[in-house]
Order: sequence, then C-alpha cells, then structure tokens
Amino acid sequence: MSSPNLEIVICMGSSCFSRGNKKTLPLIQEYLKEKGLESHVLFKGSHCFGECENGPILKIGDSIYRKVDSSNVQDILEQELVGLNTH
Repeated sequence: MSSPNLEIVICMGSSCFSRGNKKTLPLIQEYLKEKGLESHVLFKGSHCFGECENGPILKIGDSIYRKVDSSNVQDILEQELVGLNTH
C-alpha cells in the first residue's frame, strides 16, 4: 500500500474545537469518504497551532486556513484536493 499523497491536520485545541472544529471534523471525514480519498490523504488532529485568535485552524499540506467552519470547509477541500493523484 502506498503512503498518502497529502496531509490534512485539524486543530483539536480547546479554542478551535469549541469554536467550530468539533463540527468541521466529521464534515472532512465524510468528504474524504465520499470522494474515495481516505487512502490518499492522511487526516489527523493536532494540538494548538498557536493562532487561537484566528481559529478554527486547518492545515492542508503547507497551507494554513484560518476561521474554518462548516460553511467554508467544503470549498477549501475542493480547492486543495482538486486533481489529487489517486493512482
């Protein structure tokens, strides 16, 4: 089995978690499952990124997204994961 092509890290620090990542977490899991990307993306939680005032935080590859919530997470995922090599 090959290693994942991309890493997604969601902040699970108390501020980000309570401000929206609690709801965003299952949305990302569902998106990856629906698109068949689970084996191509390493999705994991992390402790604080140190940007609580800009949270909730999501990191995809080298990009950090601030103020992520259920209304914008799908657009972020589609932008980042378009053309992801799944072969």
